[in-house]
Amino acid sequence: MPRMISTMQAGCKITCKPLMPQFSTILVVLSLFMGSIWAQEGHDHGAPEQLGKVSFATSCSPAVQAEFQRGVALLHSFAYSAAESTFREVAEKDPGCAMAHWGIAMSYFHQLWEPIAAANLSLGHQELQRAQQIGGGSAREREFIAALALVYATDDNASYATKTQHYAQAMQKLAADNPTDVESQVFYALALLGTASLSDKTHANQKRAVAILAPLYAKYPQHPGLAHYMIHACDNAEMASQGLPAAQAYAKIAPSAPHALHMPSHIFTRLGMWDDSIASNVASQAAAAQHGDTGEELHAMDYLVYAYLQTGREAEAAQVIAQLKTIPGVSHSDFKAGYSDTAMPVRYAVERKDWAAAAAIAPPPSTAPAQVIAIAVWARGLGLARTGHPDKAGALIATLMQLQQQLQAAGRDYWAGQVAIQTMEVLAWTAQAEGKSQDAVALLRQAANTEDAVEKSPATPGPIVPAREQLGELLLQLNQPQAALKEFQVSLQNAPGRRGSITGAARAAQLASEAPSPAAKPGG
Repeated sequence: MPRMISTMQAGCKITCKPLMPQFSTILVVLSLFMGSIWAQEGHDHGAPEQLGKVSFATSCSPAVQAEFQRGVALLHSFAYSAAESTFREVAEKDPGCAMAHWGIAMSYFHQLWEPIAAANLSLGHQELQRAQQIGGGSAREREFIAALALVYATDDNASYATKTQHYAQAMQKLAADNPTDVESQVFYALALLGTASLSDKTHANQKRAVAILAPLYAKYPQHPGLAHYMIHACDNAEMASQGLPAAQAYAKIAPSAPHALHMPSHIFTRLGMWDDSIASNVASQAAAAQHGDTGEELHAMDYLVYAYLQTGREAEAAQVIAQLKTIPGVSHSDFKAGYSDTAMPVRYAVERKDWAAAAAIAPPPSTAPAQVIAIAVWARGLGLARTGHPDKAGALIATLMQLQQQLQAAGRDYWAGQVAIQTMEVLAWTAQAEGKSQDAVALLRQAANTEDAVEKSPATPGPIVPAREQLGELLLQLNQPQAALKEFQVSLQNAPGRRGSITGAARAAQLASEAPSPAAKPGG
């Protein structure tokens, strides 16, 4: 497959052009430009591959340096399968390259997504054993290998979360030992993001990462990891605007990576920049389909459906969902693919308040993670409650509680908390259907407060419909427009540009202005 390797620092070089105003047009053109760039089994020479520029010094043979740099660039854009293939090529060409085996193990370690798949734990462990047997050619290489070995350790009973904390601590030491080495700093910043608590609304780890990344990004504007991780660090309401320059640049730094075309939409979604998000994900979907990357294709499609719905382009959202039938072999056991495939029809029904369609949502296969199954159960529960069938919704509440317990037992506390919020929402609308409005308001307020106290998963655009937006809608139904307006306004602070909150706030403001003023007191 075609590619281009820079002769400078054996890196992957691109031309960095000034930002242009028609960003949407740029992304669509990029998707057409790329052609067939790489496949998992390898790559050939043709149209230039653009992955950005990295310079990861190793003691490996000069003959494999260019390939190694390519593998690192692919890692930085989360092109994990292509990275694994590239590092395997390096290992075959240079059996004495310990860092090639580090690279293979890194391709299984998706720090900002889900824990390492069980099948890959032993594979990664074997690769790191091989790396340690070969021995890194420098103290820095040995530190990289030893740090990652902590994640794949098999001689203790530590949880995955504990192991990743140990890894982050080791990476902190590596970065301190190599203060002028860019890659040491970048991989440490990623470790900070990978171990950031989603319940920390001060975003301490994210700010520490930005303090590392921002000055380096100013110095190395073509480095894919610097731009990519700046976006992830700023993927929250507090810091989103700080990540906009990186979002506007990343797709042009590494346009050959489908994830780089998608990733800017995380910031665009946070800021309610729907047209830019649509352009980003149209390009990413096309590129991912071309590369056969089903997970990334579905991920882009999910964000695309979300953005289309926020702009009222329901027919185009429906067209994207219809494309799901043309994608074969979706693995629902893979969180990113399973979540996206399940969430899209749920979004379409719930955002449009088509409660009959929501009640009829088909469950994903039983192989899907519990938190993915919960999305469909939640949608059906809402649909039944809001079509006057609270008794049937009750059975689904019990299912949600079982899924929550299953996640807690597996140590998946964050997702257990998300399912708990969904349970409260279905309970609230069931109570409303039963005429228990006071209970309904209390439950939705509890759900909203709980949801606001945590961040969204990095792999999702956020909740299907924020709990606080639902609370505003309920208060409107109860003829409390002033109270509803306050909730919609808070919801818009957390998620700017959401169509449901904008229309709800407008309706609440109108009703509040039409409400008769309280009678003047005597003598007032």
